[in-house]
Amino acid sequence: MTTISDNLQQVHHRIERACALAQRPVTEVTLLAVSKTFNREAVRAALAAGQRAFGENYVQEGLDKIAALADRRGELEWHLIGPLQSNKTRVVAEAFDWVQSVDRLKIAERLSAQRPAHLPPLNVCLQVNISGEASKSGVAPAEASALAHAVAALPRLRLRGLMAIPEPEGELDAQRAAHRALRALYDALRAEGLALDTLSAGMSADLEAAVMEGSTMVRVGTAIFGLRPRASI
Repeated sequence: MTTISDNLQQVHHRIERACALAQRPVTEVTLLAVSKTFNREAVRAALAAGQRAFGENYVQEGLDKIAALADRRGELEWHLIGPLQSNKTRVVAEAFDWVQSVDRLKIAERLSAQRPAHLPPLNVCLQVNISGEASKSGVAPAEASALAHAVAALPRLRLRGLMAIPEPEGELDAQRAAHRALRALYDALRAEGLALDTLSAGMSADLEAAVMEGSTMVRVGTAIFGLRPRASI
């Protein structure tokens, strides 16, 4: 039976191979361990194996886990990667280090206003609905520029880049096409003068395609922690 440490090592090897194919330094790609539905002990096991950044989809589960691991808070970086409702922005602004799912100006404005002054600016990414799926959250690519400039101007936020969950595809070339479109949008926003440094794309099934098309952060859960149990803390 493989351990979380073994799985992390395998994921890092996959990232290394993808970077080699893309002729990119492996240091350009950060691994975000998606710990949603896994308990504190799974996070502690990943932390013991050297993992520092963790992603949570659900606000309350994330808050409970942050509290349960408060003794290691200085070593951990917590990312909210799931949908965020207006009535939960305050607790997120107070507890998380990153919010990757900003897709409306109202949400960004509330996060900015509610980020405590003693904390550094909250890192945020715009979630882009790159595949145009009706079931997916995210700003439409054509509307991303206006939203990005508005968010970048807010005082208690730091706009870091873009996040997307492309429509699942089985073939590598098809996977790469969606990631290529996201990278083109990212490059266009940088050309407009936005100081972006993060392209958050790629999960367990398509991280190679994402890395080959320029992703700087891959969000991996199943390949690290295994099949998802029911949520527990």
